[in-house]
Amino acid sequence: MTDDPNVATYKIEDGIAWVSFNRPDKRNCMSPNLNRRMGEILDELEYRTDFGVLVLKGEGTAWSAGMDLKEYFRETEAKGIGATRQAQREAYGWWRRLRWYNKPTIAMVNGWCFGGGYGPLYSCDLAIAADEAQFALSEINWGILPGGGATKVVVDLMPLRDAMYHAMTGELIDGKKASEWRLVNESVPLAGLEARVRELAEVLLKKNPVALKATKDAVRRVKEMTYDNAEDYLIRAQEASNSFDNEGRKEGIKQFIDDKSYKPGLGAYELKKQSA
Repeated sequence: MTDDPNVATYKIEDGIAWVSFNRPDKRNCMSPNLNRRMGEILDELEYRTDFGVLVLKGEGTAWSAGMDLKEYFRETEAKGIGATRQAQREAYGWWRRLRWYNKPTIAMVNGWCFGGGYGPLYSCDLAIAADEAQFALSEINWGILPGGGATKVVVDLMPLRDAMYHAMTGELIDGKKASEWRLVNESVPLAGLEARVRELAEVLLKKNPVALKATKDAVRRVKEMTYDNAEDYLIRAQEASNSFDNEGRKEGIKQFIDDKSYKPGLGAYELKKQSA
């Protein structure tokens, strides 16, 4: 159990779970306690039916300024390799859970996002940042490489030259540059950030949840496959998805072909009719 459950919190409103890093006085740095609590929250929320999209946000002026250096690099390391490995498992474990989460996820980056914050940023399916947000891999500035998956994150998301520059200089970039370099999907003025995230979440809420889960998993899986392997995987994944939710598939086709009530390129079929 977490020593202090308030280091991360959540609320559910209008079908959206708003999950918050809640250490604003520490710029939402991730401590062993926060990482433990995030794992608990993901467990508590994953199969609830009163929401369809999870938004990960930061309280105060930061999203997450990365790992808490005092707690990780002083206090945890002082307890020996066992404590260090346990802390790593707790951090990397919930990031991995988030990558394959049952619900679609959006990172809402309002402020600082440094180093270790890149793990959960990458784990979210989509990311919207404030223009005013600040991103950096600052590890090089205090003499270590960007570990904990951070180097993999920028190489996966950014063009190589941008990833190399970002990792080697440790320079700050704002939300606009992060969007240009594809670290996030887009950036908007801070005053409109929550509204834009809510708008995006509402788009996702209109989609078939089984198809959404299958789609997000497929995108992550096929990224590292050859074309032939991806083709085979996607055929099998589609078959499995259709078997699991064939009524949803039938309803979508019916509304398109028979009812002519929607056009796939212009929106989603009506989920309410499927459950009626």
